[in-house]
Amino acid sequence: MGIVNIDDELHDNLRRASGVSGRSINAQAGFWIKVGMLCEMNPGMSYQEIVNRELRAAGVDPGASRVAVA
Repeated sequence: MGIVNIDDELHDNLRRASGVSGRSINAQAGFWIKVGMLCEMNPGMSYQEIVNRELRAAGVDPGASRVAVA
């Protein structure tokens, strides 16, 4: 575990996003870092494609919990 210095505005955004996503501030920062790294390593994939690939790799069917739109 290490310490990362970030500016106050980014920390405020982390705090707000973590509340929406139900993650701790550290877990939200970790999620953003992981997704950002995956996006940089896979520039031809969209965010949704990357998330779906990661869900499948974890054994989750990304299509199983889609919400029907009326």
